[in-house]
Amino acid sequence: MKDKRELLLRVSGLETYFPVRKGVFKRTVGHVRAVDGVDLEVYRGETLGIVGESGCGKTTLGKSILQLYRPTAGSVEYTFADGKKDLMKLNNKDLDEARRKLQIVFQDPYSSLNPAFTIFGSFVDPLNKFGIRKKADQQKLVGDLLEAVNLPRDYMTRYPNEFSGGQRQRIGIARALSVDPELIVCDEAVSALDVSIQAQVLKLLKQLQVERNLTYLFITHDLSVVEYVSDRIAVMYLGKVVELATTDELFKNTLHPYTCALLSAIPIADITKRRKRIPLQGDVPSPVNPPSGCPFHPRCPSCREKCKVDKPALTAYQIGGEEHFVSCHFAMEFMKEKK
Repeated sequence: MKDKRELLLRVSGLETYFPVRKGVFKRTVGHVRAVDGVDLEVYRGETLGIVGESGCGKTTLGKSILQLYRPTAGSVEYTFADGKKDLMKLNNKDLDEARRKLQIVFQDPYSSLNPAFTIFGSFVDPLNKFGIRKKADQQKLVGDLLEAVNLPRDYMTRYPNEFSGGQRQRIGIARALSVDPELIVCDEAVSALDVSIQAQVLKLLKQLQVERNLTYLFITHDLSVVEYVSDRIAVMYLGKVVELATTDELFKNTLHPYTCALLSAIPIADITKRRKRIPLQGDVPSPVNPPSGCPFHPRCPSCREKCKVDKPALTAYQIGGEEHFVSCHFAMEFMKEKK
């Protein structure tokens, strides 16, 4: 069956390595493989959640897609009005124009705003860059954006220190919207907020997505949050995507032992429905020297000899009529054992 959704972004074989330098002459002795061969497709109007432990490469992946980090290899193909373009092949001038369609909401609402600028001052540079130079027009736009995120217009004259964390994050969202983007990378956008404020910001993001036809790449370590906001979820481990499926499918038919361990850690309010916790042994391996075979095998409770030698590919399975991708040699056996 042909997929009728409009493909907005295709990431193919994306690698982002950072050199490790030692000695007096700072010679390169290795590389941190922060993103190590990621393939993703993002469709217009959807929310793709990216989850995993700290250090798995989620944030680096988001910034590499936006070219805030220049990837080492691979391609990032985005569908613009005049056709598809590989962001990695654009020069700085063309890339600046392309970034109008791709924005980011940063994790820390406190450090994402310059304390020396008023809120209006934080919006001025991108508006000037993309053609809105009259102050009256800028003030109207900023006021409209603040109201869109449920803040009064006159807040534009205040400084960041006068706001709470939730208000600052709303301002960060408004700033990302100021250039009329199509894709927004939400990098742990609610992790620094209180739970009650998280709910408000998540509801706001979903509302803005409908009103403005936005597409989100939602990066988080909180599986409860990603279940609420995402249409599909990609699970990352050690720079790789190890499982990818629709949200319902991922929670219903988990195929990777790592994903299963993550889901077992989600707290349940009902004490009569306690989930069996699956503890992971050891620490995440070093991305400088990843293990052979499956990167998860040193911590996997279902590890076999093949896992230690052969690296599993991200393979598509058809379960319940839906496509489910997983990087595990024994995915189907694991699911049967789990049931």
